[in-house]
Parts: sequence; structure tokens; C-alpha cells
Amino acid sequence: MAEANNSFSEGFILMGISDHPQLEIVFFVVILFSYSLTLVGNSTIILLSCLDARLHTPMYFFLSNLSSLDLAFATSSVPQMLTNLRGPDKTISYAGCVIQLYVFLWLGATECILLVVMAFDRHVAVCQPLRYTVIVSPRLCWLLAAIAWLGGLSNSVIQSTFTLQLPLCGHRRVDNFLCEVPAMIKLACGDTSLNEAVLNGICAFFTAVPLSIILISYCSIARAVLKIRSAEGQRKAFNTCLSHLVVVLLFYGSAIYGYLLPAKTSHQGRGKFISLFYSVVTPMVNPLIYTLRNKEVKAALRRLLGKGRELG
Repeated sequence: MAEANNSFSEGFILMGISDHPQLEIVFFVVILFSYSLTLVGNSTIILLSCLDARLHTPMYFFLSNLSSLDLAFATSSVPQMLTNLRGPDKTISYAGCVIQLYVFLWLGATECILLVVMAFDRHVAVCQPLRYTVIVSPRLCWLLAAIAWLGGLSNSVIQSTFTLQLPLCGHRRVDNFLCEVPAMIKLACGDTSLNEAVLNGICAFFTAVPLSIILISYCSIARAVLKIRSAEGQRKAFNTCLSHLVVVLLFYGSAIYGYLLPAKTSHQGRGKFISLFYSVVTPMVNPLIYTLRNKEVKAALRRLLGKGRELG
């Protein structure tokens, strides 16, 4: 195995859509535009959450964590995608692939946990509004955020290290836009049944279980919203939770499709476009979903722009 894997000092070849070279320029422009929106949108949310005192609440603390995740999540893979789409060279160094594997999986697993934490925050805000500030204290916010980040890191260390132990036997062509576990397992020349079982088990824990908890939480939230007598109160509570629910469905839907299907599947070609979706599209649309439906964020942005004009 060591001899086989030593051949990767020259790196891997990320196939992407190299079988359709005429589409590479289109993908390059679309991904570059999406990445630019990701940088601007998520940076804006982080900046507003830090600078506007009215947004110094648990909800925006977790939202700024999500935006930080999305920035790092996209940056861990998109620049390499753009480099490979720009010219004939499709390679990524062995070290670069390993780093991308660990970081991408770390951030993805962290987001799985963070979305559960955000659902808990919304559950307390709607179901126990009078005790919200007592229950969701600043100390608890930092603790939950730390659990999310460290939990994601633990998952990455286990899965990535286990995957890198596979004998690759000279295979260098990764049928994907990035180095991630399902695509790397497909390169192995030995028995991968144990790796696939571990992958499915851990991914079920980090996707299906959190998603079930979130949906159960939202059933409780829905019952609480229906008890609100004011139509305006119901609409405000509904809008507060809808953005998070849309983000949850987009992220978990693509992650479950990409990771819980067997690694060696006939739909692998379709799977790499799912990878493209949750690595490029989801980080871009998350800030749009939260800002377009959130009056507080839009008001904070207007105040910040107003101060900018005054200083100018």
C-alpha cells in the first residue's frame, strides 16, 4: 500500500467536466460569479453582526458562525476548481488534496451540527420567548458553537484518516471537482466495503439524525405559532424560522444524496454535480435567503451604508 500511495507525490487529476471541454468556460464564469456573491454576502452578514449593536443576539451570533463556515467551505474548494477550469492543467498536489479532504469534511460536518444549534435557538425563541435570554445565554452560545466546530473536526479526522489508508494502486483520476471521501473511496483498488459502511454510518449520524431532530423541533414550533392569536405575531414567527428551514432542506438534501449513496454507484457522474451544488451554490444562497427575508439585517445594512455616506 505504501508503495502504491507513494506514486501520488505528483498529485491527483480532478476530472471535473474535462470530458466536455466546451463547457469549461461556462462553468468557470458561473462558479466565479457564485463565489464572488458568496464572498460579498457572507462577509456582509459577519460585518453587520459585529458592527451593529442591535444584532448582538444569539440568532445573529449563530448566523455569523454559519456565514464564516460558508466562506471557508467555499474557499476550501472553489479556487482549485477555478484553476482547473481555466486551463488544461487539472492536477492538484497530494498535500493539497489531503488538506482539502480534511477541511472540506470538517466544515461540512460542522455545518450539520450548527444547523441543529440554530434550530434549538429558534425553538426557544418561539416556544419559550419569556425565558429566551435566560436559556440562550452568551456562555451557552459559545459552548454550542464550540461543540459544533469541534464535533465537525472529530468527524473529519476519523473519516479522512480512514479513507487515506486505502490502497490506491496508481489511480490518479478523481471523477469529481474536488477531493472528498466518496470520490476518493472510488479510487481504491481493494475492498472498500468497510469504508463504505463507516461512511454511511457516520454520515447518517451527521445528516439523518440532525435533520430528524430539526424537523421534530419545527413541528413543535408550528404548534406554538398556531397558538399565537395575533396574525402579525404568527407572520413574524413564521418568517423568522422559514429562512433557516429553507437552508436546512437545501444543505441536508444535497449532503444526503452525495454521501449516503454508495460510493461506487452508477450515479457517480450525477453525484459530482451534487458536490458542486453544496460546495458552490449553498454557500452563495444562504446569505441571500437570510437577508432577503430579514428586515433586521436589511435595516442594519441601511444604517451601515448611511454611516458610510456620512463619513464620505
